[in-house]
Amino acid sequence: MNAASGIDRRAFLVKVAAASGALTLGFDVTQAAAGRAPEITAWIVIQPDDTVIIRVARSEMGQGTLTALPMLVAEELECDWSKVTVEFPRPDENLRRNRIWGDFSTGGSRSIRNSQEPLRKAGATARDMLIAAAAARWGVAANECRARNSVITHGPSGRTLTFGKVATAAAKIAPPTEVTLKDPAQWRLLGTPVRRLDVTDKVMGKPIYGIDVNLPGMLHAALMQCPVFKGTLKSVDESGIAAMRGVQKVVKLKDAVAVVAETWWLAKKALDALRIEWDDGGNGTTSGDSIRDFLLGGLAAGEAGIGRTDGNLAEGFANAAQRIEADYSVPFLAHATMEPQNCTVHVTGNTAEIWVPTQNGEAAMASAAHTLGISSQNVRVHKTMLGGGFGRRGATQDFVPLAVLIAKEVDRPVKVVWSREEDIRHDYYRPVAMARMSAALDAAGMPRAWHVRMTGNSIWSTLMPTALRGGVDRQFQEGFLADMPYDIPHYLADYAIRNTHVPVGFWRCVNHTQNCFFRESFIDEMAHAAGVDPLEYRRRLIGRHRHAKKFLAVLNAAADRAGWNTPAAPQTYRGLAVNEAYGTFVAAVAEASVGADGTVRTPRIVVALDPGTIVNPLTAEMQSESAVVFGLTAALYGEITIKDGRVEQSNFDNYRMLRLAEMPKVETVLAPSGGFWAGCGEPPVAVVAPALCNAIFAATGKRIRSLPLKNHDLRKV
Repeated sequence: MNAASGIDRRAFLVKVAAASGALTLGFDVTQAAAGRAPEITAWIVIQPDDTVIIRVARSEMGQGTLTALPMLVAEELECDWSKVTVEFPRPDENLRRNRIWGDFSTGGSRSIRNSQEPLRKAGATARDMLIAAAAARWGVAANECRARNSVITHGPSGRTLTFGKVATAAAKIAPPTEVTLKDPAQWRLLGTPVRRLDVTDKVMGKPIYGIDVNLPGMLHAALMQCPVFKGTLKSVDESGIAAMRGVQKVVKLKDAVAVVAETWWLAKKALDALRIEWDDGGNGTTSGDSIRDFLLGGLAAGEAGIGRTDGNLAEGFANAAQRIEADYSVPFLAHATMEPQNCTVHVTGNTAEIWVPTQNGEAAMASAAHTLGISSQNVRVHKTMLGGGFGRRGATQDFVPLAVLIAKEVDRPVKVVWSREEDIRHDYYRPVAMARMSAALDAAGMPRAWHVRMTGNSIWSTLMPTALRGGVDRQFQEGFLADMPYDIPHYLADYAIRNTHVPVGFWRCVNHTQNCFFRESFIDEMAHAAGVDPLEYRRRLIGRHRHAKKFLAVLNAAADRAGWNTPAAPQTYRGLAVNEAYGTFVAAVAEASVGADGTVRTPRIVVALDPGTIVNPLTAEMQSESAVVFGLTAALYGEITIKDGRVEQSNFDNYRMLRLAEMPKVETVLAPSGGFWAGCGEPPVAVVAPALCNAIFAATGKRIRSLPLKNHDLRKV
């Protein structure tokens, strides 16, 4: 019972959920669902009216998870898709049930590839249980019955029963130990374009995101963290807010200050009125120039962690007909999610309840428990919809413990919302990175040897140092290891770790975003030096890769759709790139023009995508389009800079997003080769920048070796 309002919050939420539906509310109603009908399996509840509730453990942040994952279940279940609805199971319930829903992590384009087998088996298991229940009622053999569109039919007699009529009986049957999954040739739902289940409600503004949570008696908090990373709080003068009505408390943390008040706006006004002194921890003189010098030292370092080595580099460079070298660099990048970081928490004794837009409900639960020093079983987590994630709300759950520490200081629920400025200035950024590349070409212009030295912030060093093997961060080198498309006889990829005080984390497509830019731009440099068409040059180099057919298929598909060998529109030029990320093969052709004033226009980008198996082509195309927006924004404008140890950017006026008028036409060629499952959400991001920059070179003759493009003068001389 909430003392301030006299309303039981749990009863309130379940009542609203029952009236609105799980999807509309935006977070779990597992208890309410269990009260309506028994589970067939942990994933599936079927109500008497044939409504099929499918539980989704992954988070929904616009990528279509709430449609694609239920499709996997529904295909094997043989239910009527029009009767499907969705809900989130709770992480604490997962813990109590021995992690029956597996892990809740949503990132790395893993939702489909990690979930497809257990979800399809869950559907097939429930289908067999429903058939067994119907057969028992009729007194016939189960193999004489079949399920389709939520109806079970007895073949010899033609008798039928709907799923809802036998669901209760089916729930009491022991699940089969083995089930047979459909051959893809038998699929009727998977592989077809299906409208997303969440879109209609989103258009109507119905789903509840974390920032929308509103509980009876709830307070609000605004937060300010030390502007210099790794700095601490020295003192706070509260005299300026002594007369402010509605201010409940000033919470002082090790490296942050929060004001709790009756409204967020009041909390923010009070926060701004505080006189705060910070200790910069010795990092107050760090600048973009000092970071650049630090990384340049990594490029020249005598030792580096080797990710891959083939042949003999010295032998490869000996007697080279031509040698080319280039340095490339990219800046820190923020995630800039539409919904800033937020979390609502109510701490009561040794228990806590939180409402949070997270990519990993289990991590949110664990971080809250650790912060309070209580068991994870005492933390109830309600996952809400996410207004963007892109990795920001995955491995880094910093917005949860901060909210927990603030809420711990009051006896009412507190919603902590970060301002846009706080969100951009206290991110876990895509790492700053550099690459120095040297290649030896033979008389035909083909590479005999290639050395790539990478340097920059290591994400694993920050988030999970144990992932480093022998001091080598192989993830930082992704795109240059076994997933590197090209056949080079003498090859070395190594990495000198250079960690700054700036926190780094996973960003959509992670290190592929810089490494594909480095590699595909340098391949174009080789092709230009050899006087060979960039498409043909790549075709020659890919030959002996174990996935050569897949690389060539997406490369040729993108080139064919773009009309690579046909003239482009006047003053329009083309560039291309190819990559493998997280098991998905992707290529892009970008068309670009550069005006006399240096303005870059990108009228069209063609993306070819092979994730093996495509669950929902409509969602795959949407993912491709969103990846182009994300990658193009970063290529044109994305840059986080450091001055006096702190981030200079603060909002969308100086951390600019792509505008509607700048959006190119995106054509997606889906080229699934079958036999494996990968993802669509992240891989296309990586190929956008190199394809665009290669097109700009074709247009201007100016080679782009650093991003963003806004820093380059592309005016024609």
